[in-house]
Amino acid sequence: MSATPGAVWGRAEQQDFRSRVRGALLGSALGDALGGPVDGLTLEEIRAAYGPEGLVDLGFGSGRRGTVTHHTQLTLFTVDGLIRAQVRRDTGAWHPPTDLHRAYLRWAATQRDWGPDERRKEDGWLAREEWLYARRDPTRSLLMGLGDETMGTLESPKNPDDMGPEAVARSAPFGLLVGWEPQLVVQLAVECAAQTHGHPTACLSAGGYAVIVHALARGDSLDGAVQRALALLAARPGHQPVSDALQHALGAVRQGMPSPARVEELTGDGAAD
Repeated sequence: MSATPGAVWGRAEQQDFRSRVRGALLGSALGDALGGPVDGLTLEEIRAAYGPEGLVDLGFGSGRRGTVTHHTQLTLFTVDGLIRAQVRRDTGAWHPPTDLHRAYLRWAATQRDWGPDERRKEDGWLAREEWLYARRDPTRSLLMGLGDETMGTLESPKNPDDMGPEAVARSAPFGLLVGWEPQLVVQLAVECAAQTHGHPTACLSAGGYAVIVHALARGDSLDGAVQRALALLAARPGHQPVSDALQHALGAVRQGMPSPARVEELTGDGAAD
């Protein structure tokens, strides 16, 4: 799992990599905070609420401006789980999906508990951050998927018919494992998606997103990163809706600057692909 950039990179390359990590995590958090107040609204409804230019600044959500969303919460716990997995690898215990599942269960506690349980020191520093204990309208699939100790797997996924985007939205950190081969990044993201969203479209969308981030973190172009994702997805059953959506997005980009209407058309019904 370890990128071990210090072993092969110079100081400037290490700093560039760290900048990409910060950019991935801050960028997704800021995007979520910006878009949270209009989640689920149509373009017409957004313009009716915020004017013809739409939402151009942080709006109010859950009682304050720039509220952290449940997508951002889950992304942070993805990072937490990956760190735990790395530590366990050094001790010989090595099954990253299990460490991610435990991390997601810690997130689930933030949605039902008033605050951290100080007696549970093994929960780690992130689960002791009181500001995370705030319910941010998580979907039923998230709550059901993480409602007990049983971990969903590819053989026995949780919510096997759910094509929602929540598993995708938490999967960027998998792409920051730049020391991993791309196919392993896809596999881990797909396995962890099945813990809450078992439909192939949801799982493979998470894998595609993760490997796009992975290629970008390694310095590839965006077009090259998407082409890498398409090549890796092509070998997996059920990939066609995800591959078609990526191809459609590439086609839209090549038509020039995206209009709001084109962006809305790309989002479709809001499913993972």
